[in-house]
Parts: sequence; C-alpha cells; structure tokens
Amino acid sequence: MHRFIKENSLSIVFALLFVAALAGQAFAGWQQLNDELFAEDLHQLSLGRYLTSADFAVDVTENWQSEYLQFLLYIVFTVWLLQRGSPESKPLHKTGEESDEAQKVGDHSRDDSPRLARVGGIRTALYSRSLGIVMGAIFLLSWLVQSVAGWAAYNETRLQQLRDPIPWGSYLMNADFWARTLQNWQSEFLAVGSMAVLAIYLRQRGSPESKPVGAPHDATGVEG
Repeated sequence: MHRFIKENSLSIVFALLFVAALAGQAFAGWQQLNDELFAEDLHQLSLGRYLTSADFAVDVTENWQSEYLQFLLYIVFTVWLLQRGSPESKPLHKTGEESDEAQKVGDHSRDDSPRLARVGGIRTALYSRSLGIVMGAIFLLSWLVQSVAGWAAYNETRLQQLRDPIPWGSYLMNADFWARTLQNWQSEFLAVGSMAVLAIYLRQRGSPESKPVGAPHDATGVEG
C-alpha cells in the first residue's frame, strides 16, 4: 500500500484536492444561493436540492469545459507550435507529428509498447491521437451540459422576474452563456501562455515542468 501511494501520489493528491474543492464549492454556492433567495423573499433550498439544481450544474461545468479546452488546445498546438527556450515546447527541430521511428509505432514499436501502438492501421492511428480525442470529447460534453444547465438557470431567473423563458437555441446566442464561457476561457489562455513564457527564464528545482536550474534560457524542450 505504501508503494502504491508513493507511485501514484500525484493523482491521489489531486483527486483529494478536487473532492475537497468541489465539496467546498457546493456548500458555499448553496449558502450564496439561499442568501439571494432570502433577499428576494423566495423559498430556500436544501443542500440536496441545490446539488441537483441547474445553478450548481452550470457553476461546475463552466469550469470543467474551460479546463479541458485548455488541455485540448495545449496538446494539439504543441504538436506544431514552438516556443524557443520553454520546457513546455518540443525541441525546435521536432515540429509536427514526427516519424514512426521516433514515436515507436508499428514496425518501430518495442516489446513493452502498448498493443495498439503495434497493430497498425486505423487502430494505431486513433490511438496515436487518443489523448486529444478524449480531451476534446470531455470538453464538448461538459460544454453541452453547461449550456443546458445555464439555460435552465437563466429561465428560472426569467420566470422569477415574470418574464417568458427562451428556447435553448436562443440561449446559445445570449450574452449570459458567452459571458460564463469567455470569462473562463480567457483565464485559461492567459495561464498557459504565461507558463510557457515564464518557464523560459524561471526555474523550479526538481520539477519536470521546469528546465534544470543551470540550463541556459534558450534551451528548448528540456525538462528538469
């Protein structure tokens, strides 16, 4: 058990942080919504009702979709785009999808290579891009859930204001949907861009996300 925890400590710690943050968000969001309902002299919700409400769903999924969009774009863009001096970039001479030999695919695979890297054909082609495909699918699914939950929450507010609800298609063109979406996208783009540039000049000893402390600033694709 000790060995398992040590070898999987990064994923375990982030899973625990995720659960703790989600629980904290749920409790704080529940209190915030009930404060708003109390101020408007409306019936307050139990925690269970809040967890199944559109308000909670949209608050969660609008963050999920932006995070997975960030990783999707990062995974795909770093195939072709480079940043001189950044460990977040591939070496300058390795732009593109690289050769089968470099990727250990097909006839160039090893005995310990994943089976799907060895079989060839469409299965290997899909497996070669499976990380981006799955990240893209999660992004689209969470964005769809965000749009439906946001639409329901938006219409609840309209009904409380004695206004007619709007159809889902109209909500997709509504400022509420795009304000929720773009406020998350811009922060993700800023964070990734900042990481790529700051890692050129700054170091974190022992981290694979940083270059070795003594590496020159123009060393590209080198990890500590």
